[in-house]
Amino acid sequence: MLKNMGSLTNSSTKIEGSGGSESEISSSASYDSLNGDEHDERTSRDRASIALPANVASSGALDRLIDTARDYAEASTAGNTNKAYAADWKHFTRWCRLKGTEPLPPSPEMVGLYLADLAAPGGKAPALSVSTIERRLSGLAWNYRQRGFTLDRKNRHIATVLAGIKRKHARPPVQKEAILPEDIQAMVAALPYDLRGLRDRAILLLGYAGGLRRSEVVCLDVHKDDTPDSGGWVEVFDGGALLTLNAKTGWREVEVGRGSSDQTCPVHALEQWLHFAKIDFGPVFVRTSRDGKRALVTRLSDKHVARLIKATVLKSGVRSDLPEAKRLAMFSGHSLRAGLASSAEVDERYVQKQLGHASAEMTRRYQRRRDRFRVNLTKAAGL
Repeated sequence: MLKNMGSLTNSSTKIEGSGGSESEISSSASYDSLNGDEHDERTSRDRASIALPANVASSGALDRLIDTARDYAEASTAGNTNKAYAADWKHFTRWCRLKGTEPLPPSPEMVGLYLADLAAPGGKAPALSVSTIERRLSGLAWNYRQRGFTLDRKNRHIATVLAGIKRKHARPPVQKEAILPEDIQAMVAALPYDLRGLRDRAILLLGYAGGLRRSEVVCLDVHKDDTPDSGGWVEVFDGGALLTLNAKTGWREVEVGRGSSDQTCPVHALEQWLHFAKIDFGPVFVRTSRDGKRALVTRLSDKHVARLIKATVLKSGVRSDLPEAKRLAMFSGHSLRAGLASSAEVDERYVQKQLGHASAEMTRRYQRRRDRFRVNLTKAAGL
């Protein structure tokens, strides 16, 4: 399927596997992932933090409520967020040990020094971006709360250091390139019509037409409540498909209409995949066998979407005037959302609703080809 892709796609395992990392991950990424034992240890600790007060006697009814409360506590944040926060705490505690101090109780002075070390590390360690440093700080605050402490982010030892880091190192956000209509058409045309190709075609077209995040693509189930890890489900009608998603801001519905031809219709592609893969229950997008002829039961990782986009960008010749490494860096999972926002010639409010944005300003950040001077206040003011 992807035989001319160089090191990115020398075998199907890199596209197909649920794990793996992308080439642009920094050298600090070792702190951003957890093995199973570490995750289980964190989960056990968090569960143990929810218990009865010392002066309340245990009973069967209360024990049941404790288990229920612990389950809800585990579901209070997304799985990827939990992993990131656990990695943040692991990195900070290791840093504290190397500096000869303890992470508990929280010390604003030490946290301020930690932030400074992230922004301007000694030795060969890479400096982290401002957004990553802010994420690390949020992770520390969350971890302290779980342990019964409060980290005052407004304390001068933290706030002034962070303000200085922002002033000195902040850069405009690097936006991924939008996938335009001619690009997505070329990308899906480069895919074969075997089972794996049908699946990947449905992923690209549905993600593009729905303006979906890569996590939203792979979280879909065939029906409501098919699996415990479901993030939504899909319903197919004559006019299109209705996706119900449990997004960051709550439940929302995304309507994906049928296209003008079967070759580029996301709903048709979805129907073809479900039919030939014989999927009528559970995750919509699953892994396939090594030969690409049989659908398995394991849900795809959201990393597959990013790898698929990069691979098909190369194979289809999108931006072939640029070096391969630059083309790989330009496109990611967000390129699908940016492509819809940049290409849909409709009222902006419809694009905003499709993307699930709370404000029009956020939607405009995705519109790479927006006419910024369509409303000319200079002329409107009489000049």
